[in-house]
Amino acid sequence: MPQRTLADWLTYLEQLHPSAIDMGLERSREVARRLGLGRPAPRVITVTGTNGKGSTCAFLAALLAEQGLQVGVYSSPHLLHYNERVQVNGVDASDEALCTAFAAVEAARGEISLTYFEMGTLAAFWLFERAGLDAVVLEVGLGGRLDAVNLIDADIALVTSIGLDHADWLGDTRESVAFEKAGIFRAERPALCGDLDPPQPLLERVAELDCPLFLRGRDYNLRVAIDSWHWHGLNADGLVLQLSDLPLLDLPMENAALALQAYAVLGLPWQPERLAAALRRTRVTGRLDRRSLSWRGKSLTLLLDVGHNPHATDYLANRLAARVDQAPRLAVFGLLADKDLIGVVKPLLDQVRHWAVAPLPSPRSRTVGELEATLRNLAANVQACGSVAKALLVQCEQATTGDEILVFGSFYCVAEALEWLGQQAEAGNGGAG
Repeated sequence: MPQRTLADWLTYLEQLHPSAIDMGLERSREVARRLGLGRPAPRVITVTGTNGKGSTCAFLAALLAEQGLQVGVYSSPHLLHYNERVQVNGVDASDEALCTAFAAVEAARGEISLTYFEMGTLAAFWLFERAGLDAVVLEVGLGGRLDAVNLIDADIALVTSIGLDHADWLGDTRESVAFEKAGIFRAERPALCGDLDPPQPLLERVAELDCPLFLRGRDYNLRVAIDSWHWHGLNADGLVLQLSDLPLLDLPMENAALALQAYAVLGLPWQPERLAAALRRTRVTGRLDRRSLSWRGKSLTLLLDVGHNPHATDYLANRLAARVDQAPRLAVFGLLADKDLIGVVKPLLDQVRHWAVAPLPSPRSRTVGELEATLRNLAANVQACGSVAKALLVQCEQATTGDEILVFGSFYCVAEALEWLGQQAEAGNGGAG
């Protein structure tokens, strides 16, 4: 029997379990036991939150790598290739490595049914443990308490923000969401929270576990000036640390501030210039991701952002409003059916002069008719398109030099845009900004 390719494995994993999401740790824990999995690295940092997980993980990995540490990062979802989910020292896992890991998990699971995410998480742990890493940064997939990532007892646990998303699984109040996310905390180990108003269940969990707690606004904070930003926080012993005159970042500086506080708690060397350089180098594809495009003699800018809930688009709107270069802006937009459509678009209504809406390549996509009707009811100028690629063509055609096209609403939307941009680059029409 020929060996499975990575594409074969992913198709197989999609069919392996009767539901895409099946919250709980019992099945994954038993398979991990059979695999003989221990800790994936001596230092483990787990990150959850409604928004900001990806950039926080990227900042943390950059800070750790700057000290010469060997670092693994597990994140989800991916944009173009599954390999993006598992990185070792900034390099995506190879097809061969992933196939070998999937085969190991498959052999160990026996009669136990695992979801796509659970298989991927165990495969990542298996790879990390064999890579001889110094630290791993683990991004929670959904919630925290019952997510497969939570199999590992983190040395430090981070909650970036607490908002409403995935209500079917996490509940429809900030309190219920906070309870689920606080499930990644461990007794007497540092817990960090970047939310300025953490709900009571999170604070109660910290008290039950006697966790050293580091809160934004109390124990650490940031201050943004016109052309720089400043950070102060505490190390594990409660001593004050500071960084001043940091360069402004494209990614959310709130998440950089949280990553700095986590780094401070780890007790690694505090070298301001090297820390600033690590933050400045950090990029995350699809998050406030600016690309240039030459389209039929016009110089355009595409801004890609995977924001797909009101918390994320409110942040995006504030970042756009604060910019000095207020270019006329068009939008390409698609959204999944389980997201708050009105809540997502409202913050950006004043920022966008024309919307091109499209269905997403997923059975969970909202229909283009629903997107169009909702925006028209909000008095927006909108055009319905058959796909994200067609929406991009519409906006590029009507844009003039200097215009910016905002592409947002879903990982699916940004992924489609990235594929389209790749096709334009091959045709000699564009490049990365």
